[in-house]
Amino acid sequence: MSDETCCTRSRIVESAWERFMHYGYSKTTMSEVARDCDMSAGNIYRFFASKLDIAEAMAEKFNAARFEDYRSIAHKTTPADERFFEFFHFALHQTYEAIEAEAKIIEIAEILRNERPEFFNSHLAKERVFLVKMLEDGIADGIFRPLDNPDQVAEMFQAAMMKFRFPQSYSKLPLDMLDYELKGVMTLLIAGISPGATEPKF
Repeated sequence: MSDETCCTRSRIVESAWERFMHYGYSKTTMSEVARDCDMSAGNIYRFFASKLDIAEAMAEKFNAARFEDYRSIAHKTTPADERFFEFFHFALHQTYEAIEAEAKIIEIAEILRNERPEFFNSHLAKERVFLVKMLEDGIADGIFRPLDNPDQVAEMFQAAMMKFRFPQSYSKLPLDMLDYELKGVMTLLIAGISPGATEPKF
């Protein structure tokens, strides 16, 4: 992909973001996004096949920055159990604060979850790399017991923490209550992989 194409795609994504956040995803057309970019309606399809592709590009950009933060947390030298708390606490706060700033993000997240489940599955797979890293560090340090399948355990952590990952699951709870619940769930999960605990069979 040429630099010019990348630049044009970025300009389209930025313009679409402003329009989506103001009018909403459903009320925005490709023609309006094209007009905002001083492009013809037909020309914009050279860069994105659909409005959904633009929304996915937005999410990809958001996630790229998030993964850098995940990487930073996962590679800290603090105890692995503390890193797990920090990892999911950060994820909750970043998402919650993004919604507070731009409530229309929920619509885009819902549409992508329904229309592009493979996008979310790939996101979770990339995230598990960092979770497995922390699990293996914790095992090496004796904080966690040996695990037969760290990747599967990481997947179960993701499943258990799903309420705190997606805005649709927040049930309109305030952030302090979500923090309280997250800490409780994480405490139980960590206890389940601590030395002396028996590994369940899935």
